[in-house]
Amino acid sequence: MEALARTCCSAPYSSLRIRSMATQKPNPSATKTVASKKAVPSVKLLTRVEQLRLLTKAEKAGLLSAAEKSGLSLSTIERLGLLSKAEEFGVLSAATDPGTPSALFNLSLLLLILGPATVYLVPEDYPWQVALQALVALVCVPGGSAAFAASDFVSNLQRIK
Repeated sequence: MEALARTCCSAPYSSLRIRSMATQKPNPSATKTVASKKAVPSVKLLTRVEQLRLLTKAEKAGLLSAAEKSGLSLSTIERLGLLSKAEEFGVLSAATDPGTPSALFNLSLLLLILGPATVYLVPEDYPWQVALQALVALVCVPGGSAAFAASDFVSNLQRIK
């Protein structure tokens, strides 16, 4: 009778066993996800500038002397703190960010579409509409071209050889 009472009373509680979390195996998809992420190699900006011989090209193009004639010398850059301002605004770190070339390319496409689309879609009923067309086109087309060139330039800087 005692065995029957033990069986009756313990039977409902036998299904309420709690398994230890420590004995369970990890989810294999979670370990594959973490292990499959590739580490992005860091971009060595000054090394790439040297490899591409950008300073030599700038010198041959006369950019350095033109900048100095306009009052922008290395001492002026240092005195004004332009490099620290550029880093503060994230310009220098954006050159090493892998997402920058695609963002600049997308911006260039947007601007190169927006300029002509504005000229096409805005009516020419009033003089201010014509001025708006001209203003948007004069900002968007050169801006889109500059963003496209910057996208290519940053992409070349980030290319690892």
